[in-house]
Amino acid sequence: MSGTGVIITSFLTASVEWVEAFTIVLAVALAIGWRRAGTAGLAALMLLAVLAAFGAGAINAIGNLRIVQFVIGLFLMLFGLRWLAKAIARGAGIKKLHDELAEFAALSGSAALAETRSAILIAFQGVLMEGLEVWLIVVALGVQTGHTLDAAGASIAALVAVMAAGAALRAPLAKVPENTIKFLVGCAILGFGTFWTLASLGYAWPIGDYALPALMGFYAAGGLLTIRLLSRPEAIVGQA
Repeated sequence: MSGTGVIITSFLTASVEWVEAFTIVLAVALAIGWRRAGTAGLAALMLLAVLAAFGAGAINAIGNLRIVQFVIGLFLMLFGLRWLAKAIARGAGIKKLHDELAEFAALSGSAALAETRSAILIAFQGVLMEGLEVWLIVVALGVQTGHTLDAAGASIAALVAVMAAGAALRAPLAKVPENTIKFLVGCAILGFGTFWTLASLGYAWPIGDYALPALMGFYAAGGLLTIRLLSRPEAIVGQA
């Protein structure tokens, strides 16, 4: 299986998470300085790297490929459904769009940043928690496809891109089309998850790997249709 889809999906997933992590580190840095905030963020990234290596090794050690394929497929379906559902709700106006500027303002005004140790912990936890989703996707996609290094490289490339943009702007990256990215990633991950879950249960896809883009397109079309239906004004009931 080509690593192109894995690379794109990993890059987009990581981009969204790193943007949110950067917002947290930026708020902390303005309170206690870049050196301390950056050190806390770097420590979290190092822990994530260790977890990625351990996670990939642990999954590979299971041995039963069908079980691994089923577990990974099911996880990806749940993860993708979560992201797609959020994107649909926001796209239909049911849920407010994520606002990095508002998040930054709320965190900057937090009393917790007034104490150095607390601020360092916020930076560490922020990067770690946002990075855990990146870690999960890198391990899941990488192990199943045999492109773990490609997935990890894509997530690192996303991190570098976000850091470069953030360093240049010195402001939250509010113009990143997060909801669009989450919609696309949700469709992609659901496609991967569906493909591998059914394959692990013995289903042979008639068109092989070409079923992946077909599944992604199916979920995208369904998502767009759902947004359109949910965006309609309620029908006016005839009055007597």
